[in-house]
Amino acid sequence: MAAAGGGALAAHADQGGSSMFAQLDQKILQGMQDFSIPGVAVGVILGDTTYARGYGVTDLSNPRPVDTDTVFRIASSSKTFTGTTAMRLVDSGALSLDAPMTRYVPGFRPPAGDGPVTVRQLLNHTPGWLGYDYHDTGTDNHALARYVHDIRNLPQLTPVGQVFSYNNAAISAAGRVIERVTGKTYESSVQSLVLGPLGLTRSTFVAEDITDGNIATPHDIGSDGKAFASPDLLYLPRGCNPFGGLLSSVRDQLAYARFHLGDGRAASGERVMSEQSLQAMRSNPGPGGTLLVELEGFGVSWMLRPTAEGVNVVQHGGDLPGFHSGLMLVPDRRFAITMLTNCNSGPKLIDQVFAEDWALRLFAGLGNLPAVPRQLSAGELAAYEGQYTAQQIGFTGPPVDIVMQLAAADGGLQLTEVGAGGTTTMLTFYKDDFVLYGDTGLRANFLRDADGNVAWFRLGGRLLRHGG
Repeated sequence: MAAAGGGALAAHADQGGSSMFAQLDQKILQGMQDFSIPGVAVGVILGDTTYARGYGVTDLSNPRPVDTDTVFRIASSSKTFTGTTAMRLVDSGALSLDAPMTRYVPGFRPPAGDGPVTVRQLLNHTPGWLGYDYHDTGTDNHALARYVHDIRNLPQLTPVGQVFSYNNAAISAAGRVIERVTGKTYESSVQSLVLGPLGLTRSTFVAEDITDGNIATPHDIGSDGKAFASPDLLYLPRGCNPFGGLLSSVRDQLAYARFHLGDGRAASGERVMSEQSLQAMRSNPGPGGTLLVELEGFGVSWMLRPTAEGVNVVQHGGDLPGFHSGLMLVPDRRFAITMLTNCNSGPKLIDQVFAEDWALRLFAGLGNLPAVPRQLSAGELAAYEGQYTAQQIGFTGPPVDIVMQLAAADGGLQLTEVGAGGTTTMLTFYKDDFVLYGDTGLRANFLRDADGNVAWFRLGGRLLRHGG
């Protein structure tokens, strides 16, 4: 595995900071080796110190060192750019978060006519319909309108506004609201309202805009456990841009993080958003639950995450084939970290650094809420046993079932992914209805219906129906 690449940034790092950054370097290099990750870029803000570095290569088949200007797809961290664009419109008085979506998109029809959905509910993942929808509606300027029109065909899983369920389709609906309010395409709106004002010159929704060739190639993992370049994984339908389409560099991600840690001004000093509106993005969370960690809920597109010390963390991450990323802010500690990877094994490193609180402990002295494993009796586990099913819609096909079987074992539950090679993982309870997933420290939880029966299993933010 290649050693750290060029393009490193460092400013005013004291001896303690230098030690922490050395530990970060070692963590990344070890993870690249352990998980066969070809390229990584990382950036850290710690008070007045900024550190950024590239590691490895952009493409194993045509090696070029990763640096701080290498462009990766940031996947679902794009959602925060949709939220930031929406909040700029709120700040100007052109958009109300608590207005129904139909005020801005007349004729929008939610699934099963299940009541009005507000813009805020789109951005905090609580409209209740199936969220894992990637269907392709073309590449022209009407692609997003067609995608959002098709939302009416999705199943409604839970009542509007009542349950957090990670929802890609909802964020695309928010993108369509932005189009209608601005009278421009979603991509042009983000450019004029966020990317341009913040000086993010290495961020775009169009890979062809990166004319210098400094763009990471996505990689997959072969049966031998080794990475190989898979350029086709770069493709994402245009209708998915609001929830996953942005390409960006770690240098741009640091500038973006610095903005969200600040008072609403860009690095140039230009006022981009009021401080009140900026803080509102990480306030007033919707319903909570789990998404790898425990959540208070989502604010305006940001995960709001508690810590054992009572300091809140503002976070997002991204997962698409070949690209996996993390972005975390702790405003009270003036700390942020961003990491971009170009391989399907990237989540193993991202989870270690972000979800398992390695970076939080090192840089901010914070940790996850306590989770002491406990064993349940066979009788207590019986309520959770059985089959759980979710659906996902790919680029071209009909919905595909994702099926998991849960069975009592050794005081916990053994999860078997049906049709996925029989992969099994242990779930260990640490409080009522909350479990640790395997030996990673990642968290998931069960939801009950009005009668107290276990109705759903929430894993990675996705709802799987019990018995469905």
